[in-house]
Amino acid sequence: MQTNRHYELIARAIRWVAEHQPEQPDLALLASELNVSPHHLQRTFQAWAGVSPKQFLKSLTRDAAMHRLVAGSSVLETSISVGLSGPGRLHDLLITTEALTPGEVRSRGKGVNLSFGFGDTPFGQALVSWTARGLNFLGFCEELGAGRVLGELREVWAQADLVERPLEARDWLRRVFAGSQDQPLQLWLRGSPFQLKVWEALMTIPDGASVTYAGLARKIGQPTAARAVGSAVGANPLAWIIPCHRVIRQQGEPGGYRWGAITKRAVIGYESTRRLTTDLRMRQGQILVNA
Repeated sequence: MQTNRHYELIARAIRWVAEHQPEQPDLALLASELNVSPHHLQRTFQAWAGVSPKQFLKSLTRDAAMHRLVAGSSVLETSISVGLSGPGRLHDLLITTEALTPGEVRSRGKGVNLSFGFGDTPFGQALVSWTARGLNFLGFCEELGAGRVLGELREVWAQADLVERPLEARDWLRRVFAGSQDQPLQLWLRGSPFQLKVWEALMTIPDGASVTYAGLARKIGQPTAARAVGSAVGANPLAWIIPCHRVIRQQGEPGGYRWGAITKRAVIGYESTRRLTTDLRMRQGQILVNA
């Protein structure tokens, strides 16, 4: 069957690109190795994987680079080992996928003053963190536990100067869930252009409404990128504010949620029952996003 042939082709392509990632193969070389035309491979790969072969290779390269940087390799050593021509190429790669310089990735937040704290929300305890540039993390702890959620924050910002500020944290959470319209909420979003595009699209979905991953992909003008959209949704660092809970599966099921399935159902139910009586979220025009 044609479907089986396409599956086998893409499986072979993924394996070959992964094995030859340091060589940075282009589409023509990959197509030649698989004995198909570049046009056919591009179209089929995009349809099955949700991203192009070039984007897939870029993702592999980025992951390899981040692993080496965090492990202590120099920027030059990392650049060469992952198949890039030099630090300039590595800088460009990570700027477009992480919004961090290679030095910042390697330092894991060294020199960043990060405040954090726990507080109560309508969905139980939550952890929130912020810098002078704005709010950068909000995660629900009810299902995962406070220790695990704090661990996720520390993993991303391992070398940052973390200072617990419980009173300010409670004030942040009050502002988030009160939806006050007299004080804009400033966010500090750090992500790739694609992630930012997905997150911004999420903030246009009305309270109480929902969208599928495929629908969200169409909304950002990339109808074949449902899988990549799902990854961006899962990477959302700001629960509730960027409403990834409004994304559901094609069959209408709630689907997964970074902070737990029960929490997601609670958030959806709470929002649905409140939307006719009060506006619990700030209008998008009041949210200042620093990309």
